[in-house]
Order: sequence, then structure tokens, then C-alpha cells
Amino acid sequence: MKYYKFTPLPKTLIWGTESWQISGVAGSETLCSLGGEGSTPKTINDLVLEQKAALLGEANYQRFGDEFPLLIKFIDAHRDLSIQVHPSDEIARRQGKPRGKTEMWYVLNSEPGASLYNGLQKQITPEKYKEMVDNKTICDALAKYEVSEGDCFFIPAGRIHAILNGCNLVEIQQTSDITYRIYDYDRLDKDGKPRQLHIKEASESIDYTVQSDYQIHYTPKKDESVPLIECPYFNTAVYDLTEPMEIDYSELDSFVVLIGLKGEGKLTIDGEEVILHAGESILIPATAKEVRTEGTMKFLETYVLS
Repeated sequence: MKYYKFTPLPKTLIWGTESWQISGVAGSETLCSLGGEGSTPKTINDLVLEQKAALLGEANYQRFGDEFPLLIKFIDAHRDLSIQVHPSDEIARRQGKPRGKTEMWYVLNSEPGASLYNGLQKQITPEKYKEMVDNKTICDALAKYEVSEGDCFFIPAGRIHAILNGCNLVEIQQTSDITYRIYDYDRLDKDGKPRQLHIKEASESIDYTVQSDYQIHYTPKKDESVPLIECPYFNTAVYDLTEPMEIDYSELDSFVVLIGLKGEGKLTIDGEEVILHAGESILIPATAKEVRTEGTMKFLETYVLS
């Protein structure tokens, strides 16, 4: 196969909805049907187990083994998400977890005035952090951004953050479902009990570095690749295409995921054609050499360089 499409896994949560587009998270693996109607669906990790480096790339297979390394989501927040943080790989392993979580957000068409938190806007100490959590003022220490379509944010492990009501975005992250809640507005769960917080684990994970700006700034361009994020866990670019284009993957030792944002277009992947629609994702194996595009469409491209 020159490409794979998966059945999205919908999740309804207390604050809104998620659509897991491609996931190798144990218990939440997305399925791909091969061979037409009636065939047995396979999970993304089934495909990795069968194809190994041919799917992931040689260096990626050595690094990640038989688990797909990225989790791709669409997130639609109807209420504020909890104030939270994710551990680094090193800290996660010390805490008995397989890996940490670094992620990024690309904002889609959102509600007017929608905003999010990303990073500290003033210096605090671990002692001050605990005090602000206890008196429920931790949001006062966070950098807040009103967002619009096309905004991009990087959230490395250790950075306190939260998606707020009205945000609609794509999230690209490590294959990990570790979230440490710091503050959750005293909300109750479906059983009427306070939602669990992870104050101790979070305190061990926070990076207290303060930056002047946490937004990724880039210049949008038509009909070319515009890089957004380069990090050890994923490289991501955005394409806004109005004319045919050829993308050369012959020297790339990685799978590629294309995430449809707007419009639709035809992709020809080493001679095999497929339509990429807004709101869906396509996995292209590491063995692919060239992708030709036709149509008016906007999409994210992400891959891993080990």
C-alpha cells in the first residue's frame, strides 16, 4: 500500500470532544481496513509490527520499535480544559511511565475571543506554585493568548498549559496519554466526585523557565512548504496549495502524516491516487518517494527525524 487511512476514534469528555485520527496508544488504537469490505481491520501498531522500518523508517524503527510514535488529534473545546503539565521522557520513566509527552497545537477556525494558556508569564518558585495551587490562583501565573485560525504553539514537556473554551485545533504529540492536572475549577466527574488532581507528579515535571513569547511566529505562503516546528519528536510544516505541486520524499527516512485542514485535493503517491479531505489524515509509509498534489487544499505535514 502507498498510503493508509484510519477510522477516527471519537472521545466525548467533560470539556468537549476529541477525534483521535491516528493513535498507537494502548487501548485506543485507530483501525485501518485493508482489502475492501469484509476484511479484518488492523491497528496502526499491527501495521508497524508487520512492516517495521518500511513503514516508520530505519532510524525511527530502531528508536521506537513496534509502536507508532505519534498521536494525531482534532480537539474541540466546549469548556475550559484543566490547567495541566506533561512530564519529559526522563521524568516519566522515573515515575514509572513509558515516556513523557511533548506536543504542538495548530489552531483551526475557533469561536471569537477563544483563548488558551501556554507557559509562565512570571517567575514563580516551586513553593509559590504550591501556594497558588492551594489558593486557586495558578492561572494568574500563566501566559494567555487569544487565538485565531492558523496560530501555532509548541508545548514541550514541562510547560504548564490549557486549551480554553471555544478553541478548535489540531494536536500533534508523542504517543502518550499522560496528563497531570494541576487545577480543574473544582469540577465534578460523572459520579459527582471532584476530578482527580496530580499535584505531586506535576510539581516534579514543571519547567519554571519564563519566556517572553510562547507562540510560533511564521509567515503564511501559498504553494510551498512553510516549516512550523522542528523538535526531536516531530517536524511539522503547513501547505496552502492553489496549484499542483510535487513533494519529494525520496531522501526522507520517515513515515509522513498529512492532516487535511481545508478544502480537498487529489494526492498521487508513487502512482496511487487518493483524495485528502479536510478533517482527515493520511499515513504515507517511509518507502514512499514522491507525492503529487492537485486541488485547492490546506494541510499539515508531519514526520519524525531520529
